[in-house]
Amino acid sequence: MSLYRRGKVWWMDFHFHGQRIQETTGMTSITRAREVQEKRKQALRDGTAGIRKQQQPRLLSVAAQAWQEAKGPAWSPRTADIARTSMNHLLPVFGKQLLVDVEASNISKYQKARLAEGASNRTVNIEVGMLRQVMRKYGTWARIQPDVNMLPERQDAGRALSGEEESCLLLECGRSRSRILLPFVVLALETGARRNTIRRLQWKNINFGNRCLQFGKDKTTAGTGRVIPLNQRALAALTFWAQQFPNRKPEHYVFPLEKCSQAGTKDSFGFNGNLLYDTDPTQPIGSVKEAWESAKRRTRRHCSNCKAGILADKEKPEMGYACAECKFETKALSDGLVSVRFHDLRHTAISRMIAARVPLPIIAKIVGWASGTLAKMAARYGHFGIEELRGAVEAISAADGGDLRAGSLQFSLHSEANSGSHRAN
Repeated sequence: MSLYRRGKVWWMDFHFHGQRIQETTGMTSITRAREVQEKRKQALRDGTAGIRKQQQPRLLSVAAQAWQEAKGPAWSPRTADIARTSMNHLLPVFGKQLLVDVEASNISKYQKARLAEGASNRTVNIEVGMLRQVMRKYGTWARIQPDVNMLPERQDAGRALSGEEESCLLLECGRSRSRILLPFVVLALETGARRNTIRRLQWKNINFGNRCLQFGKDKTTAGTGRVIPLNQRALAALTFWAQQFPNRKPEHYVFPLEKCSQAGTKDSFGFNGNLLYDTDPTQPIGSVKEAWESAKRRTRRHCSNCKAGILADKEKPEMGYACAECKFETKALSDGLVSVRFHDLRHTAISRMIAARVPLPIIAKIVGWASGTLAKMAARYGHFGIEELRGAVEAISAADGGDLRAGSLQFSLHSEANSGSHRAN
């Protein structure tokens, strides 16, 4: 164990647990060099004893920025947006607090305040989850974890479209100014794929000869890179769509970035035609949200009487609406399909496969579920009416011998009734 000098700087040289430690102290004074050496030896002893160096107290705003910088490069654009939005709500409340000063009671107050602002339970849970990740990184979450309660979330938020609702929706998608919307929605219905998975699809991922496609990165590891067959309607939609791009290349996106004008000639129903003026096949479409929401709003105009006509304004708006086909009149428009979410197309596809008695492992392979979540996902995505449930319970006695069992049951009930009568006498 010794100190020696190289040039003007003192170095330390000693053995610790059979290992030679030879490092510079960075000091030109031997007194300061001895202090550095003793601190280094003490740090090594603490590490051997399992004693961690206490971290410097950090403001949550500083910790959150460091966490985002460390995690950000591995995030998808969607995850980055969620993190940024969550922090925009968290930092005004917690940003000036030290991590060690955040208590479970503070989080409870935050949850109540966000709910009062109209945020959903799911949104608040995501925000608290972001706070939890930041605090975990610096070892301050375990202390309050037992006292933090996440809000209950709805498991029945999704729904499946009926055949009539699907036809109504597809009709309006076909009338959209965005020519992308109809094939985009059809593919979502026929594959059960998520919106972003479809959005990033490239022509090299589609095998028209083998009638299948391979999705790229998905939300889950199980869904990433999965290969699924195309049914007749999906194949027809993609074949027609491919004809719109005769010069397409394998690396081009199936649904490219396109721009449509805001005004133009209108068809017989009063809807703007497709006035496309710019396409960039090297970039995927950013979002179909605007076209999707517009199509859903237009379903409010569908006549509930004849199912085929479109409700038009009367000469005086306060007088309501009238159908051009059957002359049906109404004072107010219905809600139509405004409340339908794009993710409900996935619910629809999965519900129909379950109703068709497709085995759950096959459904999982198609939609990208992990094997450990089959039962949970099937319960969440399966939506059935009373008649479908009735058919299920009828199937219990529909097998061979059902009539015999029914007769035996009637005989048994009759015997019990007679036995009860004898006992009464």
